[in-house]
Amino acid sequence: MSSSKIIKAFFAIAFASVTLLTASLSQAQPVLRVSAIPDESPTELQRKFKPLGEYLEKKLGMKVEFTPVTDYAASVEGLINDKLDMVWFGGFTFVQAKVRSHDKVIPLVQRAEDEKFQSVFITTRNDITSLQDLKGKTFTFGSESSTSGHLMPRSFLLAAHINPENDMKRIAFSGAHDATVAAVAGGKVDAGALNISVWNKLVAAGKVDTKAVHVFYTTPGYYDYNWTVRSDMAPALREKLAKAFLDLNANNAHDKAILDLQRASSFIRTKAENYSAIETAARSAGLLK
Repeated sequence: MSSSKIIKAFFAIAFASVTLLTASLSQAQPVLRVSAIPDESPTELQRKFKPLGEYLEKKLGMKVEFTPVTDYAASVEGLINDKLDMVWFGGFTFVQAKVRSHDKVIPLVQRAEDEKFQSVFITTRNDITSLQDLKGKTFTFGSESSTSGHLMPRSFLLAAHINPENDMKRIAFSGAHDATVAAVAGGKVDAGALNISVWNKLVAAGKVDTKAVHVFYTTPGYYDYNWTVRSDMAPALREKLAKAFLDLNANNAHDKAILDLQRASSFIRTKAENYSAIETAARSAGLLK
């Protein structure tokens, strides 16, 4: 073999070795796969998570990847089928994941605000001032799997002796909280219910004409959103992850920017028992199978 061929063969082998080594290192790099229920647009969810993801990467010493999902059910299936490691759930989607996985998921942390979360009922009509006034009207919930956009609003309607299917003219599901506001503001329905946090965000951003659309009922508080992981996550990683959330401090400018995007004053620990009332409400409404 000529010297030129030997040199070419040497470089070919060296290149192949480097390629294999790079691929091996890439595969060995641990990745935390994260998603969230799509209660807002995918671009908004990505925007909100980006600084948090970068913060978690530094705290955990591993890559953090956020992947939007198409619907609420996909977030549940992704976690329990080992395609995701951590998901931002609403209370109801957490309960769904808990039941579907036979208690193989763990709610890790929630925002301090999620201990007493609320929903708001909105309308453009002056003749709707109470839940009873919704009889004979058109109405939209958010997603069918939404705690604050469907399950809890429905439970408060039922408590007020209003059965949406029987007592309202027509009900719809917008799919997301901001879509509910758009449907009410655009006159597609007479009224709707959504997450109070999203409502306040839209109002603060000037994206709602409050002279036209207004809140006529605010629910009592209930437990809602949380970050949930699978129970087979290594305990050390689970604790490191929880501590990263708990360490976020609103007195620190960098941390406050992250917390503001999450619409949180701080994060606190949570537990499955906190969501027993939501599970009961879901079973009573026939929404949990």
